[in-house]
Amino acid sequence: MARVTLGPGTEVGIGRPGEGRMTIGTADMAGRLLAWYDRHGRALPWRTAPGVGQPDPYIVWLSEIMLQQTTVVTVGPYFQAFVTRWPTVHALADAALDEVLQAWAGLGYYARARNLHKCAQVLSREFGGVFPDTEAALRALPGIGRYTAAAVAAIAFARPATVVDGNVERVMARLFAVSDPLPGAKSRLYDLAATLTPLRPEGRPGDYAQAVMDLGATVCTPRRPRCLSCPWQNDCRAHQTGVAERLPRRTAKTARPTRRGVAYWLVRDDGAVLLRRRPETGLLGGMMEVPSSTWHEGDLDADIDGRQGAPAVAAWQRLPGMVRHTFTHFNLELVVLAAGTSAATGRDGVAAKGHWVTPDRFGSQALPSVMRKVAAHALVHL
Repeated sequence: MARVTLGPGTEVGIGRPGEGRMTIGTADMAGRLLAWYDRHGRALPWRTAPGVGQPDPYIVWLSEIMLQQTTVVTVGPYFQAFVTRWPTVHALADAALDEVLQAWAGLGYYARARNLHKCAQVLSREFGGVFPDTEAALRALPGIGRYTAAAVAAIAFARPATVVDGNVERVMARLFAVSDPLPGAKSRLYDLAATLTPLRPEGRPGDYAQAVMDLGATVCTPRRPRCLSCPWQNDCRAHQTGVAERLPRRTAKTARPTRRGVAYWLVRDDGAVLLRRRPETGLLGGMMEVPSSTWHEGDLDADIDGRQGAPAVAAWQRLPGMVRHTFTHFNLELVVLAAGTSAATGRDGVAAKGHWVTPDRFGSQALPSVMRKVAAHALVHL
């Protein structure tokens, strides 16, 4: 079994049978990584340059929530728009949830936006807008898990927290030549990362956390890692044995299923289109949508013929082609049926539940990407 002694300045022997062993001076490694980061760290809109003041916890928290499962390039414009519109946690807490969801539209994983708003309200009303500075207290807040709590604690408060995202997992898998596949190896990779985490504020835990993430993002990349530019190349077991590009291993993914549904594009005489709000919980919770049937596997003939989920009795016509979208766990195919109406009349003669919005006002609605695709499809074919 591996011999692991925690703490900077100590040495650790890591390895399982067949993986080899390595001895690492952790303080020396952290120092070399920080020196590399001071020269090569990414300049990001939410990041405070090394040695230039204390980061704002609100900025750190907001950026870390946005960056979950989303690329830096995608997050940039959304982050700038959010901090311009809501520069403090109090301002975000005072915003209407609809406004937050609309500003988030297109960023995906919409539960993050709902939890972001809920967390801002808790911080504003119960903590006076002051973020707690420990991992345990941060994790008690809505929408903050182990990774985000560690990131905020380390970056905003210089706490000795172990921050592990996908980039850090890749760095650790290669550094220690971990052959166990992900996601099963996550716990082990976290423990290995913890052996290198600086334990005191003078060890710059916040800069260290950002440095190791940057190392994975810019040098220890998934393909063609730039090992000759890495400050840890001489410590890296995978580099020494020539297996860096083969790590980390991953358990084979099961095939992503395909679900299908019918979207109903109902246009009023004045050109307004019927939209409705999805349930607060579940997929795309609280977002606006073009009314649709349930999404399920199998064919759609019965749904189309029976107008399953149609918001009104109308002369529905099928538009050419279909809308395709990929979610994390399934692919989606939507057939679009379109019709006109002179009144907001539901199947039973009651006013259809929803909002009538002209397409030129769609930008003010919290429409997720898949529904923007439905709108674009309908507008092209009508």
